[in-house]
Amino acid sequence: MNVRRLIPTTAVAGAVALGLTALSACSTSEAADGSNGDKLKVTASFYPMQFLAEKIGGEHVAVTSLTKPGVEPHDLELTPRQIGSISESDYVLYLKGIQPAVDDAIKQSGVQNTVDAATLTTLENHGSEVSGHDHDHGHEGEEEHGHEGEEAHEEHSEGDGHNHGEEGGADPHIWLDPVKYAEVAKGVGKSLEKADPDHAADYKKNTAALVAELGELNTAYETGLKNPATKTFITTHSAFGYLAERYGLTQQGIAGIDPEAEPSPARIQEIHTIAEKEKATTVFFETLASDRTAKTLAKDTGLKTGVLDPLEGITDKSQGADYIEVMESNLAALQKALGAK
Repeated sequence: MNVRRLIPTTAVAGAVALGLTALSACSTSEAADGSNGDKLKVTASFYPMQFLAEKIGGEHVAVTSLTKPGVEPHDLELTPRQIGSISESDYVLYLKGIQPAVDDAIKQSGVQNTVDAATLTTLENHGSEVSGHDHDHGHEGEEEHGHEGEEAHEEHSEGDGHNHGEEGGADPHIWLDPVKYAEVAKGVGKSLEKADPDHAADYKKNTAALVAELGELNTAYETGLKNPATKTFITTHSAFGYLAERYGLTQQGIAGIDPEAEPSPARIQEIHTIAEKEKATTVFFETLASDRTAKTLAKDTGLKTGVLDPLEGITDKSQGADYIEVMESNLAALQKALGAK
């Protein structure tokens, strides 16, 4: 996951030019005056943004996700047609730092209503106190696409999207914390009201309903994880720093390794030691990556394996049909692994 096949900025710029010349000029205000099929044309970068746009936009939006089901978002390459479709959008919702190729294309698209979810809540660095040994994760891919974080605002430094607490890099996985995700939802609702004022009342109502649903999810996590036998869980993909911090848990990630790569003997021994000390029972893997690392670790350390879904995409293998259902499945998996009653 730390080696991402990204389009260089020059290629993106060329593709943007191709996309733009192939399209007629498209006003960002067309949807509001009803000349764009009466629906706001929304482009979402990947599933967590798509879910927000669909739930809050409801019948007034037509949402297209740049990341198709089953595609690992960090590996996304954009086609000239996709880049053109961004330029055609009335509203773009993305999370800066997760997909640098998308960030570049949006920057050059000229779309008036672009919303970066990272600016709607507070991003944090997750060092060893929350995310265990995941602070090296993603280091190898930096040279491929330069230091994306240098242009970021100080409070929202995006790093390379997978720094997880490295200096200067904020953890982007805010959607895995229902409280932070609700903050983002409120901001998205307000921005949709401004982009399409004719339907502002519906956006407000839909936002309130979603925020209430996320509040119930947060309560379920608080209650369900209140008295665990252990607070430590082990992951092949260190995406759960915000979730761990929210509910008083400790995530131990496998340092500096792609989720599909074999862990080093030294790290296997370290995980074994941590598991014994903290009474951890389970190595979690994700739905969009191989379970080979988890199975190797489990075999060598005597631990069980389980699925903890970082919700970067929904497929037929997902343990639920949407964000809420998969998060409920994640809660059940954590309760089982942590011995929570």
